Amino acid sequence: MKQSEFPPGWDADRVKRVLAHYESQSEEEAVAEDEAAFEALGQTVMEVPTEIVPAIRELIAKHKAA
Repeated sequence: MKQSEFPPGWDADRVKRVLAHYESQSEEEAVAEDEAAFEALGQTVMEVPTEIVPAIRELIAKHKAA
């Protein structure tokens, strides 16, 4: 059986903690967290066609590397 691979900085314990956080949230807490994400300075949330997501991810990676 192949062991699961995690992104850099992630492991099974971190995944469990994130799941526990979201599973224990009330609906009001979840809505407040979502709304706060839309108000974050320096970031934009937008809807894009799924087929161009890989190109957007590549642009973001290039921007972070610069």
